[in-house]
Amino acid sequence: MTAALLTDKYELTMLAAALRDGTAHRRATFETFARRLPDGRRYGVVAGTARFVEALREFTFDDAALAVVADFLDGDTLRYLAGYRFCGDVDGYPEGELYFPGSPVLSVHGTFAECVVLETLALSIFNHDCAIAAAAARMAGAAQDRPLIEMGSRRTHEQAAVAAARAAYLAGFAGTSNLEAQRRYGVPALGTSAHAFTLLHTTADGPDELAAFRAQVDALGADTTLLVDTYDITAGVANAVEVAGPELGAVRIDSGDLGVLARQVRAQLDGLGATRTRIVVSGDLDEFAIAALRAEPVDIYGVGTSVVTGSGAPTAGMVYKLVEVDGLPVEKRSSHKESHGGRKQAGRLVKPSGTIVEEIVHPYGAPPADAGGYRFRAVTVPLVRAGEPVGDHGLDAARERVAAGLHSLPWDGLKLSRGEPAVPTRMIAAAGSGRR
Repeated sequence: MTAALLTDKYELTMLAAALRDGTAHRRATFETFARRLPDGRRYGVVAGTARFVEALREFTFDDAALAVVADFLDGDTLRYLAGYRFCGDVDGYPEGELYFPGSPVLSVHGTFAECVVLETLALSIFNHDCAIAAAAARMAGAAQDRPLIEMGSRRTHEQAAVAAARAAYLAGFAGTSNLEAQRRYGVPALGTSAHAFTLLHTTADGPDELAAFRAQVDALGADTTLLVDTYDITAGVANAVEVAGPELGAVRIDSGDLGVLARQVRAQLDGLGATRTRIVVSGDLDEFAIAALRAEPVDIYGVGTSVVTGSGAPTAGMVYKLVEVDGLPVEKRSSHKESHGGRKQAGRLVKPSGTIVEEIVHPYGAPPADAGGYRFRAVTVPLVRAGEPVGDHGLDAARERVAAGLHSLPWDGLKLSRGEPAVPTRMIAAAGSGRR
């Protein structure tokens, strides 16, 4: 399967013009960064790097793809695309690293021709996955080490659902309801039943919740999670413990005043001897609702809509800009959409405690000479060399980076209230960029 048509037409028309005038093979660097964070966000989380690196291998033009673009491209351009393979280098932030405004999250190096066609591919992956990961990290922080389950597949595109599950897991969720995410990425799949299963056991004599619970326990064991709010929640809890016994794994509450109901259910479970039965809550949860439930006896959160849609995960606002041509810095100088010229790397000044003091974006190969008494930690790493992936692109390493990054923020950096980015960024201009 080719990823080559996951692009915009203008990337190929630019390629055709550059091939015609001889500029296509000039050495170029494109960078992906966010000019600002979404309102209310104080940090971003890098996600999608491994998916992008994987997609690079699939970005080739087979006969079917060439047939699609043949109606607007000349023969020379079609011949170039027929042999296209990305053979350049990619640097960037490791997946799971935090980022801030101006952070060079991805830096793509090669000829103009081989880099320019990757714009839409890079942005569609990073804008989606970084948005999900940032939302998920906020929710994980609000949950304070209580597990979260991603349950948003039914609220988004079927392929976006798989990527969202991966990004949420990367950022600290315990698992997902999506089986394709388990198959493709190894994300733990979790889930038992919905209200439909309880309603299925309605007879001419009326609802039979006991029969529904008995069937589920017989099939899945007493450690299953029973959904107890289809009818009367107090009766539901009593029926659940009657069927599964005090070893019942968990009960789930999906509606109502979750805080009040969690306290009520906890007291009832304890009174029935089910002291180790956990309480799972779901139903339109976001980071603010999760934070409001911190004092309640909730063990696990199920989150759907707010982690996979724009309402909970606003776009990361990533752009992909040309910043260097044949070693010369180039930059857009629009007052609202400016870029900073020159190939760049980034690092952070860090206190002995590990707390980040400042992010520094500097010209490639020229870190600041004076760290002001702090430790300088390089952030940019090689991701691809000569078209081949390098480094660890595994999810386990990315999850560890997210956790470490969140612990490295200043004390107020995890607050859900609005504010400036948690860490300031200092941009050191490249020589010849025109910046003062």
